[in-house]
Amino acid sequence: MVIVEKINIADIPLLHIVNHSHRDKKTPVVIFVHGFTSAKENNLHYAYYLAEKGIRVVLPEALDHGERSKDYNTKELSFRFWKIVINEIAEVNTIKEYFEVNDLIDQGRIGLAGTSMGGITTLGALTQYDWIKAAVSLMGSPCYTTLLKGQLSVLKQSGVKIPLSNDEIDEQLSLLEPFDLSLHTEKLQNRPLLFWHGERDDMVPFAPTYQFYKDIIPMYEKTPERLKFIVDPLAGHKVSREGALALTEWFERYL
Repeated sequence: MVIVEKINIADIPLLHIVNHSHRDKKTPVVIFVHGFTSAKENNLHYAYYLAEKGIRVVLPEALDHGERSKDYNTKELSFRFWKIVINEIAEVNTIKEYFEVNDLIDQGRIGLAGTSMGGITTLGALTQYDWIKAAVSLMGSPCYTTLLKGQLSVLKQSGVKIPLSNDEIDEQLSLLEPFDLSLHTEKLQNRPLLFWHGERDDMVPFAPTYQFYKDIIPMYEKTPERLKFIVDPLAGHKVSREGALALTEWFERYL
């Protein structure tokens, strides 16, 4: 029986999903981060698939989302996007430490994954934490600085006034650089990494992420099975059932 618990860690609301027979045992763990304007509950199907395989799953609520929502409209929230991402990267470490202290993690078997903003968070976290054994990005992007420039360009073209000066934009780009995996590919350390992305995605551009994947293929020359990119030529910004099952199989294999 798979159980779902609602708990709070350091003011971070989250759902804890685990097979009842494994509840108090050391298990592999996957922290799964939701997307922009989404909420932790929207990813319960991923958690169920993983829990059935004996993997403990944690679904945290991102800053300003779900239970942590404030009175921001979508446009206001979009200007807080990178603050939310960087905060989430810090919080996944807090969550990991909680489960370590409570002796519920099988050391060396920790995975990180997410959809959209959660996939972006996942790829950024790989630059910071060597405890991530395997990762899955669903519709994410590792190219933080390129993505920010693209976001600003789209806003300008649509006539939206950007509440940042050029100096503030440069400062934001500098703050993102340490988390930009495309600038720090050495941080990958040959860790298993799976991408899923729809070619028709109009939210997180497909091309830069696919180019990144092609660029790092030589780094996995000795272990090509540890790197995979699933392209859905018909999908937009929505993960298919194939993507969900591929994520489950990836973590079952590498955790």
